[in-house]
Amino acid sequence: MTALARGLEVLSAFRRGETFLANQEIAERCNLPRSTVSRLTYTLTKLGYLHLVEETGLYRLGTQLIALGSTALGGLTVREIARPGLSELAEFSGATVGLGVRDTLSMRYVECVRGPSTIMVNIDIGTRISMTRTAMGRAYIAVLTEPERLALFDRLRDRDPLAWPKLRASLEKAVEEHATTGCCTSFGDWQENVNSIAIGFRPGGGLDPMAINCGAPSVVTDATFLLEAVRPKMIEMVRQLEGVMGV
Repeated sequence: MTALARGLEVLSAFRRGETFLANQEIAERCNLPRSTVSRLTYTLTKLGYLHLVEETGLYRLGTQLIALGSTALGGLTVREIARPGLSELAEFSGATVGLGVRDTLSMRYVECVRGPSTIMVNIDIGTRISMTRTAMGRAYIAVLTEPERLALFDRLRDRDPLAWPKLRASLEKAVEEHATTGCCTSFGDWQENVNSIAIGFRPGGGLDPMAINCGAPSVVTDATFLLEAVRPKMIEMVRQLEGVMGV
C-alpha cells in the first residue's frame, strides 16, 4: 500500500504547464529518496503512466493516464447534470464558473464554463488550485462531516505545523461563513486581484463532496456583485444538485 501511495505522489508531482521532470525534481517534491523515486518511475513507465524521453532522461505523463482520466470524468454524471446551471450562471455573472473535487490537499476542476468577459482567470478542466486559500476549497471543507474535517485538518497540520494555528482559525471562520451566508469567499486570498465565492454540496451516490465556484478578476467582478447578485442564484442551483446522485 505504501508503494501505491508513493506512486500516486510521483504522478501528482507534475504541475499544470509542466511537461518534463527529472527524478531529482520528483524526489524533492515528494520528499522521497532519489533511489526510491527511480524505482517508482521505472515501474510507472513500464505500466504506461509515465514516458521516459531517452535523449534527456526526463519523464512526462504517459498516455495511460489520459485513458484513466477520461474514464473517470466520463463516469462523473454529476458534471453533465450541473453543466446547464454552470453555463447559465457564467452568462449571468460574466465570470468563470466551475465544479471542483478534492485532489489530496488541493482542489481540481472537473468542469469549467467561462462567461462572456474578455478578461478571465486562467482556469480550465484539470486545473489544480489551493484548498485553503480559495473559495472552492473552503466550501469543500465546510460541507465535510466533523470526523472528515478533523482527519483533513490533521493532514494539513502535519504539512506545516508552524502555520497551522493561523490556518485553522481561517478555515473555521470559512466553515462558519458557509453556515451563515450559504457560501465561502476568497477576495484576493488566492490571487491578489481575483474575487470568488463558492458553495459546497454532497451529490450522493457514494461520491465525495464537491464545490461550485464563481470568480473573476476584480476589474470584472467585485465582491458586492458576487454576494448580492450571484450568491442567491448559486444557492438555488446547488440546492438542486444536493443528493442528485442518490443514496
